[in-house]
Amino acid sequence: MGESVGIEMDTTETQREARALGDPTRFRLFRYIVDAKKPVGVAELTKFIGLNHNAVRQHLAVLKQAGLIVEGAEIRSRPGRPSLLYQLHPEAAGKWETQGSYAWLAGLLAEAVKGKLSAREVGRREGVRRGLEHLNEQDSASEMERELSQSGFRPFRSDKGAKVDFVLGRCPFEVVATTNPVEVCQLHLGLAEGLAESTGDLTVDRLVIRDPRKAGCRLVVSRRLDT
Repeated sequence: MGESVGIEMDTTETQREARALGDPTRFRLFRYIVDAKKPVGVAELTKFIGLNHNAVRQHLAVLKQAGLIVEGAEIRSRPGRPSLLYQLHPEAAGKWETQGSYAWLAGLLAEAVKGKLSAREVGRREGVRRGLEHLNEQDSASEMERELSQSGFRPFRSDKGAKVDFVLGRCPFEVVATTNPVEVCQLHLGLAEGLAESTGDLTVDRLVIRDPRKAGCRLVVSRRLDT
């Protein structure tokens, strides 16, 4: 019974995505966002597609509602309202001819083998690299939350004083983690440690591992309090 429900939900999700991408203009906008090296604004998309802002926004709203892209606000220091930016939804990665999380995972594990490094060390290096790209852009715990979200973990955050608890509602590497949990989970732990290291004021306390098919792993970090 449970499997039938799961299959029905997957089918409905795929149908919703397919309807959104069935429009040629929306498909072109989607591919442009996917192929961009960074989040894309409406002005850039308007120039690319040759339509007015309102028409582009309507197409983006459909893609967003279908779970194909995510919308975020520009981080800026100058006056004025931040622009809206769009990028591939982390849970849509790997679908519709996009690069998925498994390709990213395979690349990091290949790097570990080539450099004779542990999965945790490679994950830590990647975490530091990612964190430094957004250094000082926002609160360190929010940066951790953002990176977990963009990696497809669906984090649910709870702050308790200096402690920040993330319950991960999804494992983007479920298939591999089920058969090889040690390497995958150690890489994930290293990634979190690298992100914390890059912020300068977070420390990873522990990663509590759960069955990747059910999700629910817990990542607990601590803020460094000024003395």
